[in-house]
Amino acid sequence: LTGLCPLAGPSPTSSIHVYTQREVHGTVGSHVTLSCSFWSSEWISEDISITWHFQAEGSRDSTSIFHYAKGQPYIDDVGSFKERMEWVGNPHRKDGSIVIHNLDYTDNGTFTCDVKNPP
Repeated sequence: LTGLCPLAGPSPTSSIHVYTQREVHGTVGSHVTLSCSFWSSEWISEDISITWHFQAEGSRDSTSIFHYAKGQPYIDDVGSFKERMEWVGNPHRKDGSIVIHNLDYTDNGTFTCDVKNPP
């Protein structure tokens, strides 16, 4: 598992800074925590959303694998991660981390954490 890419989501009045590890390594059959922490000068809204995307190595396409919104985690019900993912984050602690269990060779690629804190 390699290549976590941080994203920052600017807004007209302020921005969120999102931090992830540059690289995470795991072994087939084990689990790995994909850390996503963020900082905002604004209070954390009840409308905060966190989305994780995955882009397989060698692919141009990125797919959503996890979404947190309205206080609830939603693991996307398609793809190879649907039964292997665990939400371990806490937006009130500025944490959007997930765990992927039972790693496979096909999990190699880029994972991106996107955080939005409206308004």
